[in-house]
Amino acid sequence: MTRLQRVTSRNARFQQWQALLSNRNKRQRAGEFVVQGVRPITLAVRAGWPVRALIYDADRPLSRWATGLLTETAGRDGTGGGHGAGGQDGAGGGAAGAQHVAMSGDLIRELGEKDEEPPELVAIVAMPADDFARITAGPQFLGVAFDRPASPGNVGTVIRSADAFGAACVIVTGHGADPYDPRAVRASTGSLFAVPAVRAAGPGQVLDWIQGQRRAGVPVALVGTDEHGEIEAAQQDLTGPVLIVVGNETAGLSAAWRDACDRMVRIPMTGSASSLNAASAATVLLYEAARQRAA
Repeated sequence: MTRLQRVTSRNARFQQWQALLSNRNKRQRAGEFVVQGVRPITLAVRAGWPVRALIYDADRPLSRWATGLLTETAGRDGTGGGHGAGGQDGAGGGAAGAQHVAMSGDLIRELGEKDEEPPELVAIVAMPADDFARITAGPQFLGVAFDRPASPGNVGTVIRSADAFGAACVIVTGHGADPYDPRAVRASTGSLFAVPAVRAAGPGQVLDWIQGQRRAGVPVALVGTDEHGEIEAAQQDLTGPVLIVVGNETAGLSAAWRDACDRMVRIPMTGSASSLNAASAATVLLYEAARQRAA
């Protein structure tokens, strides 16, 4: 039976969820993160990610989408609906068994991080393990490693671009922005739930995985990006298995990554700009890889 809880004050449960918005360590300890927005929540459910709680605005009628999601997840464990007007099929998936939480509009506005109208629904989703087994490699493997990113928005944008251009993963290395930060989740527009995002303490873990792939017969090439790269990106063969490596927005790639890369490439530029934003550079390389493969 679906568990229904009502939250009308800043109790301990609310404070726990609120801490997930800004505290990476608490997200990690809890093993869960906040998902905001219709598209990200919908994609999380469709992809079967375990949804631990669905928090809805108790102060207003809900849309067909929100009502359908709540009714479907309640219906799967036998309690029926009754959360608002309307109805819609096709919610289900990883939200089956999620706790339903009715929350006052003022409080859910804080979880939704909106200054104006509060969101009608926010999800608390379980965080997967940082396991390289989540990544599928093969002859057409394409992935991105983001070294010590500073901006959660850039991490989310790289994940979104990876999804758009057929990449198999995004690996975030070193101490940097967290892909489960709400800003990263929003910037990914739900692609986080389609493309495995794996965090690694540093290049060493990734290079060990690369060596394992090479021993298994998948010759993954490491291609780094730098404004002073040896050749232009379009001159580099990106049709084979390749991991594109982009560096920190300010400092660029670490020395360890530069030593590990098989080739450093540059993006030709005109005008006064000397370099691109890290997420933009990753997107250009992903597009170039997709273009070469299509050709």
